[in-house]
Amino acid sequence: MKRIVIKIGSNVLTRDDGRLDVRRMAALVDQVAWLRSQHYEVLLVSSGSIASGRGEVRASRKLDSVEQRQLFSAIGQVKLISLYYSLFREYGLHIGQVLTMKENFSSRREYLNQRSCMGVMLDNGIIPVINENDTVSVTELMFTDNDELSGLIATMMGAQQLIILSNIDGIYDGSPADPGSNVIARVEPGRDLSEYIQHEKSGFGRGGMITKCGIARKVAEEGIEVIIANGKRDDILRDLILHPSATPHTTFVPSSQAASGVKKWIAHSESFAKGVVRVNARAAEALTGDDAVSLLMVGVTAVEGDFEEGDIINIVAPDGRRIGVGRSAYGSAEATALIGRHDVRPIVHYDYLCTEGS
Repeated sequence: MKRIVIKIGSNVLTRDDGRLDVRRMAALVDQVAWLRSQHYEVLLVSSGSIASGRGEVRASRKLDSVEQRQLFSAIGQVKLISLYYSLFREYGLHIGQVLTMKENFSSRREYLNQRSCMGVMLDNGIIPVINENDTVSVTELMFTDNDELSGLIATMMGAQQLIILSNIDGIYDGSPADPGSNVIARVEPGRDLSEYIQHEKSGFGRGGMITKCGIARKVAEEGIEVIIANGKRDDILRDLILHPSATPHTTFVPSSQAASGVKKWIAHSESFAKGVVRVNARAAEALTGDDAVSLLMVGVTAVEGDFEEGDIINIVAPDGRRIGVGRSAYGSAEATALIGRHDVRPIVHYDYLCTEGS
């Protein structure tokens, strides 16, 4: 069976007034049910809890943005998952709810626990419906939006494909509002798209096309095909499978180099880093070269932050560029005491190191 992750964005599931578009939701469930009939394993990353909860209650006082998100998502997630349950039940399909937070990906143990949970659901024919737990997440620990979450899920679960459904057809070579602009059909590894990416954010989401492009590129580098398409097009999922050449979308071509499971986790972990290790020019050159190398203490010039053995750390070159991320073999205190030493084990072994472009 082919395993795919489908991310349904806020702008796909909301009407112009910000309320949940139940008809669109039902149409997408119909298409996911069809995918299941075609022997696809599907993990659904769905926004929409806040839109679902908006208008259900009247707050007793004026709420700030965090309080609004917490209140509406707490109410809305119940409604959202109930709707999914009822809609999928019509096709004899079972769903399971998974609410997660960015912190749940920060340690290898929690990462594996989540993977095990979703794996056993798939093994039993259950469709995981995944969303960020907005009721307890706070701003600095939130995902950029569910694009970031869907990328983590696709990588963690070893999916062959990630489909990100937004409210536009893909990445354009100009402004989407310009009739002369065209959708870029294929993005090969390493292609620079910076001149094409629009900076506008979604009307009801936290991310924009910059986020989508960044996540898509990273996931594709890990060997997973990524598609950005318009979730408001009728039968978009069927058409992407049956008539891909006739369906507007952008495909990020996957890299042919496969990474280990540990390296896939580390590659997405820079935002979880507990500290920074600064290295000298010689170490930076070695780490960014073509050969597989570990980071030795002799190349370390400074240790910043408070971290323990096994925590994620960022690796920074003399010019301030982040050139890698890895799992530390030392706590910060011990690492500081060993700066410049050449007769000790590496602070980051190659097996637990991801450098830019690797």
